[in-house]
Amino acid sequence: MAVYLDGEPVVDLWGGYADQERTRPWQRDTITNVWSTTKTMTALCALLLADRAELDLHAPVAKYWPEFGAAGKDRIEVRHLLSHTAGLPDWDQPMTLKDLCDWEKATTLLARQSPRWEPGTASGYHRFTHGFLIGEVVRRICRQSIGTFFAEKIAVPLDADFHIGLAAEDDHRISEVIPAPGPAPAANPRVAIPVGAYVTAQDTWSAQWRRAEIPAADGYGNARSVAAIQSVLASGGQTPQGRLLSEATCRTVFDAPSHGIDLVLGIPLRFGMGYALNASDAPVSTLNPRTCYWGGRGGSLVVNDLDTGMTIAYVMNQMTNLGLRDPRGQKLLQAAYKALTR
Repeated sequence: MAVYLDGEPVVDLWGGYADQERTRPWQRDTITNVWSTTKTMTALCALLLADRAELDLHAPVAKYWPEFGAAGKDRIEVRHLLSHTAGLPDWDQPMTLKDLCDWEKATTLLARQSPRWEPGTASGYHRFTHGFLIGEVVRRICRQSIGTFFAEKIAVPLDADFHIGLAAEDDHRISEVIPAPGPAPAANPRVAIPVGAYVTAQDTWSAQWRRAEIPAADGYGNARSVAAIQSVLASGGQTPQGRLLSEATCRTVFDAPSHGIDLVLGIPLRFGMGYALNASDAPVSTLNPRTCYWGGRGGSLVVNDLDTGMTIAYVMNQMTNLGLRDPRGQKLLQAAYKALTR
């Protein structure tokens, strides 16, 4: 667990074991796959380009990625990609792990297919497609892969140990995720859009997964690095190394939210630009209105509170099937707020 306040670390805790057999203690530099917490890093890349006026969040995606305009997608805007409202929650054909590791195939197929609902009218969690969609826009603008752009413009300048696409030299520091005990929860009857692309915990143990850039799900880091990067938002764009974003760009996270029952997850969510937003019916909620968050499969969580300047991050290797309501992250979130009030 890590907490940053006004861009500075105030809590940095780690413990437990890095392996299921409990033979290797978790070290300060241990890193693990944080699944969809990676999406907050990918979103930050888009916000950085928007801040530099290289990306217009309200422009059609096809402005930057012309092939994307096919099959009725010419009016989908960049903001729809960020808010999971583009109608592209999955591919129209089954995708294997090998396919997910093939950037050209994954993005070309998305460019060809039609949206599954009217873009902008509802959210439907873009479980894996989110990173490919935003990542391809970044690649078209910068001529760099999302992993390279993220490293050069965000992670390295902030001296943060987070990676989208992991080098072999870091393999020795990895704590592989441990599959959740028991069967996966039954499908939610309110879910209208089935998701076909699926990756198991065991799949992430492969070098193929580590080396690939799957910017919605295969980021590697720890709580310290997640909090160090995401605290950019909570501190209004200012970092100890200098200003990364303007305050105005940080506020755009809360623009044009979509609020309702998510068509994929089947739970009430309020999505803004790249993050879920605070709401009374949200699975993660605080008393402060300018709070944004997201988590990863198995239990990881990051919360940015722009009203207090606080970022809370939780990362673990033991997965559960409890989603955003995992009590481990929730209890740490509550403890951070309790400490803040003191």
